[in-house]
Amino acid sequence: MRPTRAEVNLAHLRHNLRFVQRAAGGAAVWAVLKADGYGHGAKAVARTLERAGANGICVALLEEGIELREAGIQVPILITGGYYGRAWGELLRHDLTPVVHDPAQLEAIADEVKFAGSEPHKIHVKIDTGMARLGILPAEVGAMAKALHRFPEVKLEGLMTHFACADSSDPESIDHQLDLFEEATLAMRKEGITPELRHAANSAALLKTPRACYDVVRPGIALFGVQPSAGLCPELRPVMRVRTEIAALRDLPAGAPIGYGATFHTARPSRIATVPVGYADGFSRGLSNRGSLLVRGKRAPVVGTVSMDMAMLDVTEITDVRVGDECVVLGAQKGPLGQDEITAEEIARTLGTIPWEVLTDISRRVPRFYREP
Repeated sequence: MRPTRAEVNLAHLRHNLRFVQRAAGGAAVWAVLKADGYGHGAKAVARTLERAGANGICVALLEEGIELREAGIQVPILITGGYYGRAWGELLRHDLTPVVHDPAQLEAIADEVKFAGSEPHKIHVKIDTGMARLGILPAEVGAMAKALHRFPEVKLEGLMTHFACADSSDPESIDHQLDLFEEATLAMRKEGITPELRHAANSAALLKTPRACYDVVRPGIALFGVQPSAGLCPELRPVMRVRTEIAALRDLPAGAPIGYGATFHTARPSRIATVPVGYADGFSRGLSNRGSLLVRGKRAPVVGTVSMDMAMLDVTEITDVRVGDECVVLGAQKGPLGQDEITAEEIARTLGTIPWEVLTDISRRVPRFYREP
C-alpha cells in the first residue's frame, strides 16, 4: 500500500543490451544478474534480456541459478560464486554450469554424474590472474588439466578470469592479467585440453579493451545504465527509478529539532515533509542531512536522521507542495519547478561508496514495477 516503489524501464534495459552487443564485437553476451539482477529483479530482467538476444546469464549463487531456471529461463546459466556445498546434484538437475576453482571439486561433480547416469557435465575453470579471490593460479594449471583427464564425467567448456582494476584508469593492469590468462590457456592446451569458450571482460573491460572480449563478455552494471568508469559510455540509459510520495507536512518554528537524536534544528520557520522511505528500503542512513529528493522538479534536502521506514525533507523553498506529491529518490523528475535527476553515481559519491552498492541495497520490500514505455 505504500507509494514507495522502484520502476524498472525494460526499454532502457534492451537499449543497453544492444549497446553492449555492439561494443562486444561479436562476442556472446552473458548478462551478470547476481544480487537479484543488481536489485532490478532477476526473473523479469532475465526474461527480457533472453528475449532480446542475450546469449547467457551469470549469477553468483546456486540458489540464484535455480530461481531463474524455475522462472523458465532457457539460456546457459553460469554460477560464478564457486561454492556449492553438497548440492552438486542441483547443478545437474537444473542444467547449471559451475565455475570450478579447485581440482577437488571435479571429483565431486564426477561422482554426481556417475550416480545420475547422465552425460558429462560442463564446467568453467577460473584462473586467478591477480584478483586473489577465487581461481587456480597459473602455476597450478597443469595439475588442474591432469585432474580433468582423470574425470571424463566432467567436460571443460570454458576458461575464465576476472579483472581487479578494469574500472580504474590503469590499462596496464588489464594487459598484465590478460598476459597471464594467455599463458594459462597455453599451458592448458599443452596438456591436451582446449576450452570451447574463454571470457574475462566485465562491463568496464569490454568497453575499454577489445582484446579482453574473447568468446564471451560478462556485462553487469552497464546493462542497468550505470557507467563503470566516468565518461566511458554516456549512451547508456538508467533502468531503475525509485519514487515515493509525501505522507505528511508540518510547519515548524525556527530552532525545532527533527528526527532521531535531534541531529538537525531548523534555522528558520520551515515546512517539513515526511516521506515513507528509509534505510530498510535501501535509502541509506548515511544520507541523513546530506542527501536530497526531487519534489515538483526541484531538490529538497534530507533533514534529520533517516530512520528505518521514513525520512524528512525541507520543502520550505518548494511552492504549492502537497501531501501526495511525488518524490524521486533515484532517477529523473520533470515538474512545475523544473527538472533534475539523481543518479546512482551521485548517491555513491555522497556515501563514499560505488553505484553497485547503491542499486543492490534497494531492498525487496520496495516493489518493482516493470514499464514498457
